[in-house]
Amino acid sequence: MGREINDVTGEIVDAAFKLHAGLGPGLLEKVYEAVLTRDLIARGLQVERQKPISFEYNGMEFRDCFRIDMVVEGLVIVEVKSLESVPPVHCKQLLTYLRLSNLRAGLLINFGAAKFKDGVQRILNGKVDSVIPWLRLNRSKANPRDTQQG
Repeated sequence: MGREINDVTGEIVDAAFKLHAGLGPGLLEKVYEAVLTRDLIARGLQVERQKPISFEYNGMEFRDCFRIDMVVEGLVIVEVKSLESVPPVHCKQLLTYLRLSNLRAGLLINFGAAKFKDGVQRILNGKVDSVIPWLRLNRSKANPRDTQQG
């Protein structure tokens, strides 16, 4: 039996939190991506790193036109950033990746944030019934960081 999205996102967030606490902010994205991949695999999760994505639009085929940082358990896209602040375009990009991949959940994790909780955003493609309460990180229900589209 496969894992549930909330279980997988919970494992990812926990591993990323420990990584942020251990290394701190400011390193290159590839460093965080490599260590997070190793840590998730050590937790027994399947991770595809730098996964090429192809899609078709209006009869045109686009082969390997972009790469997703990580796909965990075939359920959750993880985009890793290391920026002082994340521009809104990165959330939009992750949502597009979710739509083109037909996946429902993604995490945008910015290891450049001074506080880990300020660097985690969960993006949902379509309506997902449950959201991990602690993943909201003391945010209100109308929080734009927990984006749902559908």
